[in-house]
Amino acid sequence: MPDKDAGTPRVFLIRHGETEWTKSGQYTGRSDIPLTENGEKQVISSARLVVGPGKIINPSKITQLFISPRKRALRTYELLFDEAARHKFEGKVEITEDIREWDYGLYEGILPSEAKAGRKERGLDKGRPWNIWIDGCEEGESPKDIAGRLDRVIAKIREIQGPYMHGEKPVDVVIVAHGQILRAFARRWLGFEIGVKLPMMLEPGAVGVLSYEHHNVDEPAFLLGVNMAESEE
Repeated sequence: MPDKDAGTPRVFLIRHGETEWTKSGQYTGRSDIPLTENGEKQVISSARLVVGPGKIINPSKITQLFISPRKRALRTYELLFDEAARHKFEGKVEITEDIREWDYGLYEGILPSEAKAGRKERGLDKGRPWNIWIDGCEEGESPKDIAGRLDRVIAKIREIQGPYMHGEKPVDVVIVAHGQILRAFARRWLGFEIGVKLPMMLEPGAVGVLSYEHHNVDEPAFLLGVNMAESEE
């Protein structure tokens, strides 16, 4: 059976590798924390499996990259693509605050349980438990703030990919960022509010894939399953 969506552009979501705060579970937004040694190994392993000619992420098909300015994301980009690929990406890389991690405000550097305890002490959440996807963060970003900046990135991507829905030109896009913001990005990609209940997981150094149904830029979709060796030169 032929693949009815073959050639449709893709968006690859790359979460940076492990950091010390990833391991501990502390909220890591604006803090500029490096990858651990294991975090670097995670990214290298992912690159070996999915990046290269004939692999899922084929550098020759990438037309634009959006990268968070945090060092953990920038280092992930360096490890994911070799020097030759990065040289070819000159002029295609946008390092942008629009795809940085959620600003956790008062919760930066603490555990979720500590954030909840602090909110309780301040008399918050009497009606229902705190939900970051609905309530946002004290002195940090709200879901509306997040949606605003992610929607700007999505609009750029749709403008890039919209004219080439049938593979007329390779226009894959790569985003290298963070766990929370990439899950928020997936919600907005599908047209959902940030607060919609949509449980998702994205491990450190992992790759997620978004695309479109029916070669239609107005039908954004998840790619739940990806052929591991489907991209040709």
